Amino acid sequence: MASTQSLLELLSPYPPGWGGTLLSGAMATLAISGGAFLLGLLIGIAGALGKLSGNRFLKALLNLYTTTIRAVPELILIVGLYYAGTDGLNHLLRAFDIPPIEVNGFVAAVVVLGFVQGAYATEVLRGAILAIPVGQIEAARAFGMAPFLRFRRVVFPALLPNALPGLANLWMAVTKDSALVAVVGYQELALATRLAGASTKHYFLFFFAAACLYLVISLVSNLVFMLIERRVRRGQPTLA
Repeated sequence: MASTQSLLELLSPYPPGWGGTLLSGAMATLAISGGAFLLGLLIGIAGALGKLSGNRFLKALLNLYTTTIRAVPELILIVGLYYAGTDGLNHLLRAFDIPPIEVNGFVAAVVVLGFVQGAYATEVLRGAILAIPVGQIEAARAFGMAPFLRFRRVVFPALLPNALPGLANLWMAVTKDSALVAVVGYQELALATRLAGASTKHYFLFFFAAACLYLVISLVSNLVFMLIERRVRRGQPTLA
């Protein structure tokens, strides 16, 4: 009983328990993942439209981006972009006689993961756009809709049902990839778990607790995406 009590005390949200640190890390994971997912979505929309624009140079540039990002492991990209990006920014600032700056860890994590997410989102959204019946887009052109209005009223609502399963997978992936930012020293759930385990030597307890938190995030995310998909597919026939 005493042993069980001591384990529960270790998971307490109040000191000397580490539960609060784990919950804080989980919140940081959600914040990083949410910011990176939204940034990746914006990059993906721009990338998909660029690939389908008919501009050969732009298409070749975007193909290089998506191929390179998807070929290189995320860990190498995160470390490389974080340190090389920070160093490159400070070199640019020095060229204009501006003192170097220290990049905020949270911002750097969001930007780096968002840049990686953007490559995958580009292909997901490109495929979703290609799945739209071409007659819908031609009809919007015939009505004289400007490109932005056409995208907002016709293309985006039509691509969502096709893109949501892929986007849901990307969200699940980024919640896991956020653990990789621990290598650059930003404390999210994975790093908080390692610190708790190293301080108490109860590695199994804290890694099990972290796995449960990741599972809760995944289950809630699945529910949210299911509700969104049900919403955007309303009126469409469903398979029995």
